[in-house]
Amino acid sequence: MKREVKRFTIPETLSGQRIDLALSIIDLTLSVDLVLNLLEFGGIHLNGRRCGDGSRIVNRDDNIEIFIDGLPFEHFVMDESLIVYRDDDILVINKPAGIDCQPTPSRFMGTVYSALTSYLENPYRRDLKPSIGMMQRLDRDTSGLMVFSIHPRAHKNLSAQFAAHSIEKTYVAMVAGQMRQEEGEFRSLLAKHRGTNRMKSVEKWGKEAITRFRVVHRSESATRVDVDLLTGRRHQIRIHFSEAGHPLLGDLRYDGSPLFNGYPVARQMLHARQLAFIHPVKKSRMTFTLPLPDDMEKIDQLML
Repeated sequence: MKREVKRFTIPETLSGQRIDLALSIIDLTLSVDLVLNLLEFGGIHLNGRRCGDGSRIVNRDDNIEIFIDGLPFEHFVMDESLIVYRDDDILVINKPAGIDCQPTPSRFMGTVYSALTSYLENPYRRDLKPSIGMMQRLDRDTSGLMVFSIHPRAHKNLSAQFAAHSIEKTYVAMVAGQMRQEEGEFRSLLAKHRGTNRMKSVEKWGKEAITRFRVVHRSESATRVDVDLLTGRRHQIRIHFSEAGHPLLGDLRYDGSPLFNGYPVARQMLHARQLAFIHPVKKSRMTFTLPLPDDMEKIDQLML
């Protein structure tokens, strides 16, 4: 299934019909099962709002948008194996690759946010929604550490630390080619290119992005680097290395290769390995570190 957006206006002949049946009649490529999946995961919007009820009655001139992202309809469950740390105020997780952090037009279910909401819900008071502060975001195919505030008293302080760029974030990236410098810094202004919908460095009107790196080791065709983010712009690491001629392995959007020495690379080789900050309530310094996930560990071994 490919990524696409479909837009319809309900005709008079389908006024009073259930939305799932109406959509399968309007567009023969939309089976009832597909429509039900799209409704469940949040990809169907009725008059500008998500609709999750297949029995909802539609009326003439109702506007419907269907957002299809081409991803499997799989529920992501936040289980204990992904919890790195939790207390009454904050939660630190190990986000797997392949999961969106927050809701998109095409889905609410299947995201880190929805899974975390379900995980933190009080089974005896489902009317009381958890208080979750999403302080950072990782790209869908980036794995690693994320911290959330889960109590209102922690939101403001933790958010202020991120805004001040005082949170220490270290990533592991595996990039194409041999980087000659042992360490260095990329500094540019980043903005979205409207024609390609990709981020890129620009001379003015962009947001400042600063990326520092240290080479860990090299092979003949790739380099492993530790990366410190001094700012947190969208796709920052991916853009800076690509523009330097060393795109991340597996990062097709920014000119990376899907193969490394004949071995398939299914996603960009980027992992949020370490996170350090001051606890927003206890005021103690906290540092968390993760090992490489299995797919990156395999590439790392091939590089040695």
